[in-house]
Amino acid sequence: MENNKIEVIVVGAGPAGVSAAITIARAGRKVLLVDRADNVGDKNMFGGCIYAKQTAEIFPKFWETAPIERSITEHKIFMLTDYDSSQFAYRYASKGSYKAFTVFRSKWDRWCVEQAQKEGVYYAPKTLVKELLLENGKVVGIKTQYETYYSDIVIIADGVNSLLAKQIGLRKEYKDSNVTVNVKEVYRLPKQRLEDRFNIDSEDGIAAKILGGPLKDMFAMGFMYTNKDTISIGVGVSLDELKKAKVKPYELLDDLKEHPSIAPYLKDAEFVEYSSHMISEGSIDTIPKVYDNRVMVVGDAAGFVNNIHFEGTNLATLSGKLAGETAVFALEKGDFSASTLSLYYKKLQKSIIIKDLRTHSNTIPVLKKNIKTISSLYPELACEFFNILHSADEVPKSAKYRRFVSKVLRSGAIPKTIPLGIFAMEKCLKK
Repeated sequence: MENNKIEVIVVGAGPAGVSAAITIARAGRKVLLVDRADNVGDKNMFGGCIYAKQTAEIFPKFWETAPIERSITEHKIFMLTDYDSSQFAYRYASKGSYKAFTVFRSKWDRWCVEQAQKEGVYYAPKTLVKELLLENGKVVGIKTQYETYYSDIVIIADGVNSLLAKQIGLRKEYKDSNVTVNVKEVYRLPKQRLEDRFNIDSEDGIAAKILGGPLKDMFAMGFMYTNKDTISIGVGVSLDELKKAKVKPYELLDDLKEHPSIAPYLKDAEFVEYSSHMISEGSIDTIPKVYDNRVMVVGDAAGFVNNIHFEGTNLATLSGKLAGETAVFALEKGDFSASTLSLYYKKLQKSIIIKDLRTHSNTIPVLKKNIKTISSLYPELACEFFNILHSADEVPKSAKYRRFVSKVLRSGAIPKTIPLGIFAMEKCLKK
């Protein structure tokens, strides 16, 4: 870089930032990628799996060389009561049809940055960006703890709390109801024992969502993922729910690990690590303005998270790619105004990011309103139904089913379920 001036600066080396930087470098443009961590990815935490479709657009056939753990071949849902559970699973029939992989961010992010450097991206670790440089109200670069760097465009990818986007007024502080707190623990188990315990083959993996049990009556969900020789288990819960319940997220996780349907998966496993992270609830109504003169916002910093489907890294990667394409267009045009960079938002609107967030615009409020039904009543009814189905005693099945149907009707579960289903279908069909 000459005189600390480069065409584009990307702040944050997560999936969104790396995707943007590589896209720009591949177009033959000069880009600087900065990150505050000593080792990129060490401070990042997610459940966690990455999705193959968007990731392969940046790293074709990445599964051949990247530090992946397992290919997700089965999705499970645990519906827990205090003691029992109903479990539902979907396993992919075809081998080699990769959809998602479990990874550890510390290994994955480091590999991604290495690929970016091979593409010509300048990388500066251990670089804390204290503020954006402004001239006449326009972003012209960054100020780090050591020096200043100038650029034509800055892409902000500094995470969910994005101090830089707040500095220039592109976004406000989230309300407690718009943020979830996620805690995760990792446990080591010998590879063969793990595969036997989860009934999976050598490279296959499981992603599980957990509802009810100690999480009942709260807008919260547990998760569990299999890695090569470790198990990741955690809980995500809305911040306002935590305050209302006066409970700590790690306390919920401890209770979840002791549930009779969960504890056997962790039996004799060795504790490895604990981590926590805030995540936006990903509402179309809380997305900030994502562009202005000489600046764009991507990934978690822009609130691009689809919590309904546990999607985040794929939206981050895609948003970084779209911002990178927009930056290349602006550089070729020699115009870095908000008018030119508005192309980024137009691209977002045509992508799954805005379309899916808009589809689910009212889903989270509806789920929160009916959370007791969803997290407590549904698991209870599911377990009771299967208990009737598989029990044999002196009570006739007809009497049991009549009592069960009567209970369902009295509970209001069906009237609540049908509108929820119709609402979701109508929203999808309109898009």
